[in-house]
Amino acid sequence: MLPCEVLEWVTDPAGTPPPPRAVLAAAVRSSARALADKAPGKTVEVRIPPFIAVQCIAGPAHTRGTPPNVFETDPLTWLQLATGQLLLDAALSRGLVDASGSRVGEVAGLLPVISL
Repeated sequence: MLPCEVLEWVTDPAGTPPPPRAVLAAAVRSSARALADKAPGKTVEVRIPPFIAVQCIAGPAHTRGTPPNVFETDPLTWLQLATGQLLLDAALSRGLVDASGSRVGEVAGLLPVISL
């Protein structure tokens, strides 16, 4: 569950001020960890700078250098994806997510991770 101030910003970012950094960080971290819990593994690295990076999805583990499957986005886009306010295909087509690797698309099937 997201705090009200985060939920309001996620659903209306143009009309709502961003939540305090600590509140936003907690929301991003908990939702990213929920994704990792839903699909444990080390095949895809999901990055939401500056707050967290998690590995998820079963398969070959990556241990050194840049992972072959990377999903990176900003906190607002991540929370919109995590809550189902935005679909991954739309985020990709709008350039809101940097994605590389053949397994990154599997993240779409794991979203949303937060029920509103």
